[in-house]
Amino acid sequence: MAELGNHQGHSKGERQATQAAQKIPKNWEKLCEHLFLRLAYTIKEEDIPSVLYINSYQTQVVYAQGSQLTWAKTGAKQISTVGNDGKCAFTIMVSISNNGTLLPLQAIYQGYLKRSCPSQSALNYENCINAGFQFEHSNTKTYWSTHATMHSLIDNIIAFYFEQKKQELGLPQMQKTIWQIDVWSMHRSEEFHSWMKIHHSTIGLHYVPGGCTGLFQPCDVGIQ
Repeated sequence: MAELGNHQGHSKGERQATQAAQKIPKNWEKLCEHLFLRLAYTIKEEDIPSVLYINSYQTQVVYAQGSQLTWAKTGAKQISTVGNDGKCAFTIMVSISNNGTLLPLQAIYQGYLKRSCPSQSALNYENCINAGFQFEHSNTKTYWSTHATMHSLIDNIIAFYFEQKKQELGLPQMQKTIWQIDVWSMHRSEEFHSWMKIHHSTIGLHYVPGGCTGLFQPCDVGIQ
């Protein structure tokens, strides 16, 4: 492998790329500042305690990370690796409150049937259920969130948590809360907004600017 000269104590070498470089907007500082000010204003005006501010983020979990590199005899012409013919993965929705409380996870699996999810006889399945975890099948050909899985996430995890904390703090049910998520198209859709206004009007949506998840998405920056 070609190596570059040692420069200021750092040795550089040729490496296989593992991910595409994230495109950060040129005005990312202004975008993040605007979000920060909107959050600060909402927290002040609505008197929102730290425990009622949640950030959620969906992330891909790969069962077995494939690679185009492996060990083989020098000079070999045909080299096989496992995992390059397809990606086997699922989605985890991670949610955490501003006071550090980790909410139950939601796992989303590709498929149209309940059997796409882990078996009830799987190791630690019962422990996960008792901890409030949600295992969902996407009812699509992908494992990403859908309107149906988002509704389940909000009804069974996000809103449930908010209502529980309001009772503990002696706050009225109409107390406003904050839910910070990314600008994924489904999150910004009219269908999703309309559903939220009807079923969860006290939950205020605040979006992390596009391309800024690695800068201003708490679950991405400090948790995952």
